Amino acid sequence: MNGKTLSASRARQILSAAQKTRVLVVGDVMLDQFIWGGVSRISPEAPVPVVDFARESFMPGGAANVARNLVSLATPAELFGAIGNDDAARKLLKLLSEQNIGCTGLVKSSARHTSIKTRIVAHQQQVVRIDRETRDGLDGKTTARLLVEIKDKIPKADAVIVGDYGKGVVTQPLLNEIRSLCRERGVWLSLDPKPVHHLNLSNLSLITPNRKEAFELAALPDETRNANPLVDKNLMLVAERLLNELRPALLLITLGELGMLLCQRGQKPFHIPTVAQEVFDVSGAGDTVIATFTLAIAAGASPIEAAILSNHAAGIVVGKVGTATATPEELVKSFKK
Repeated sequence: MNGKTLSASRARQILSAAQKTRVLVVGDVMLDQFIWGGVSRISPEAPVPVVDFARESFMPGGAANVARNLVSLATPAELFGAIGNDDAARKLLKLLSEQNIGCTGLVKSSARHTSIKTRIVAHQQQVVRIDRETRDGLDGKTTARLLVEIKDKIPKADAVIVGDYGKGVVTQPLLNEIRSLCRERGVWLSLDPKPVHHLNLSNLSLITPNRKEAFELAALPDETRNANPLVDKNLMLVAERLLNELRPALLLITLGELGMLLCQRGQKPFHIPTVAQEVFDVSGAGDTVIATFTLAIAAGASPIEAAILSNHAAGIVVGKVGTATATPEELVKSFKK
């Protein structure tokens, strides 16, 4: 892997080219609700903090947050998934429309609830999260409706991102069809995996597990840790196994405070240390990574350039509270420090 650095001018060039691409995002869409407040006392009823409500906010979550990250970086995005026929769906559609995210590919199903994740945050710390959702696999009829929408848009797409959050939209038949459509047209296909799902993830362009997910995918215990991932024997074994068994073009393992590891068959893994200055909230950082990496590849970046760019984007969003995004200006500026 040659060319192991990225300048601010090259980052700007990639982001500029990305504006002329189109990325499709398929997967589990959610509505993220944040209830913000402060804590000054413990409840007399139970040993729990009492949160004094200040305000609430809503954001697109899950695969919708991947699309939000793309649009924030000025890359046109279309979103495909399943929503319920409920208030959460209406609120989510309104948010997506306001943020210029194409959402004609969201199929309504009265048999499903739109996923809502409610986070209660006090003094910038998450106190508790409440999930309301349907986790059943999408039925054949709804999957077929979803594929009709995807087939209609894929001829003009430069890349597809599949976001599997284990809520039932990403089934094996759906993934098989998307993989086949992308292969026919030479379209890049990235996937953020959920190992508990046990899907066949072979022969994709990119998979982006975090460390825990990578070990689960490889069915190996995580018994070693090393500040230098390149000498972490078990991690190297996991990377080798995933490359050989799943045969992705690229494997990007995110490692939290240790940055990320870019792996390609027949080449030495490339470690990118984190650039995060302060970490306030890691929720949604994986969405930022897969969105930024994919738009960079679609814009003509090399794998290493894409990895460095996505690492910088993740460093920006974890420094913000809530599921956040980066802007092109923030991203270019981060290379000038």
